Amino acid sequence: MLNRREFLAAAGTSAVGAALVSTPRFSNLAALPLAKPDISLRIGPASVEIAPGVVIKTTGYNGKTPGPILRAREGKHTTVEVHNDTDMPELVHWHGQFVGSDVDGAEEEGTPLVPAHGNRKFTIVPAPSGTRYYHTHMASKGELERGTFNGQFGFFYVEPKSEPGNYDQEFFLAAHHWGPSLAHMGPQNNGWEIAYEHGTINDKSLGHGDPIRVKKGQRVLLRFLNSSATEDISFALPGHKFKVIAMDGNPVPTQAEVDILTLGVAERADVIVEMNQPGVWVLGSTRDEDRAKGMGIVIEYAGEKGEPSWVQPAKIPWDYTLFGGRTTVPEPDAKFDLTFKKIPGERVTFNRWTINDKSWPDTDPLIVQAGKRYRMIFRNQTGDTHPLHLHRHSFEVVNVNGKAASGIMKDVLNIARFSEAQVDFIADHPGLSLFHCHMQLHMDFGFMAMVKYA
Repeated sequence: MLNRREFLAAAGTSAVGAALVSTPRFSNLAALPLAKPDISLRIGPASVEIAPGVVIKTTGYNGKTPGPILRAREGKHTTVEVHNDTDMPELVHWHGQFVGSDVDGAEEEGTPLVPAHGNRKFTIVPAPSGTRYYHTHMASKGELERGTFNGQFGFFYVEPKSEPGNYDQEFFLAAHHWGPSLAHMGPQNNGWEIAYEHGTINDKSLGHGDPIRVKKGQRVLLRFLNSSATEDISFALPGHKFKVIAMDGNPVPTQAEVDILTLGVAERADVIVEMNQPGVWVLGSTRDEDRAKGMGIVIEYAGEKGEPSWVQPAKIPWDYTLFGGRTTVPEPDAKFDLTFKKIPGERVTFNRWTINDKSWPDTDPLIVQAGKRYRMIFRNQTGDTHPLHLHRHSFEVVNVNGKAASGIMKDVLNIARFSEAQVDFIADHPGLSLFHCHMQLHMDFGFMAMVKYA
């Protein structure tokens, strides 16, 4: 863990101290001069000891997982070189960025693969500012060492042109589940699903590695990322509240305090915690079995010692609308009514997923015109949550289960089981844009569609 001053110093001297974004008109796939790239990522073997004697062997970036924290100034042209040292083609997706389809990192959009034992170099421009994320976008198709089951994930932070910096320390916390195995869970007719052996925040399980060290009276900024392949995670820090100031990298209209922070797969949240309860505490998952597998980290106040304490918080449903504004949302130019269903695997294969009764690649494309506003109406008719992600755009959350909202800008919305929600987006980034559930198995087995510009 680094405090803010140490982190900024390290980022200033790092060859990977930059983040990535482009629009189609800035993308350049032509031959580039042999100058040293601003960012160099190497996809290859990574080994991490998450607890004494517990070693995870996986695929990561630059020999580790999570990958390096990439940091750059908004609007500064950036060259990127990706090396693939594995035996399989790979892709890096710049999640949450307004990038061109040719560099976004989705094969369905036309992004070229990084070939096995090959490399790819390109130029992009960081924007929008905020807490972003990079990860593989390869399918696993049930191979549990591939896709987002492995260690190919990391933060990157696009620095705004001005930042108040009204906090004393800053920590980036990426949560991940490890040791996936096939299991039958849930209703009798479900297909194969996933169980896990271990959990980590960054590269350690709860109780191992250094704690987050704080002082009474400090304002600490925690940047959370749920990088799990399939699991929602709810976090709590006993005796403290999370003041949510941004979601998916975008400032929220209303900074509300919550006891429990719930993140679907691929969601991020920036929260401020007022350190006013001296002691040694567990910051961790609210699920006992998750903490037992390691999903947590210790918070240690200066001068305090002893075993870390945990107090189970009261169950409070997650409510996105707490963070919204009260402005009137414009009427959209058109609407897309999207119903999600599951075709059970009947305990012999994987479940399949449908959008309006069709599975990828047969799902109907969503046809848009540049500059117009579109409303996506989500109807989840399954017993699973679905973290819904739209590439290359942000969307505004306008309704969750009948509760209106405005001003909440996100790139992932985790829609609860048997529920409905609505989001609006402006078609302002021409090119193919993938829409999908970010649960790896849901995406792999049908839950995708394409936004196409007319």
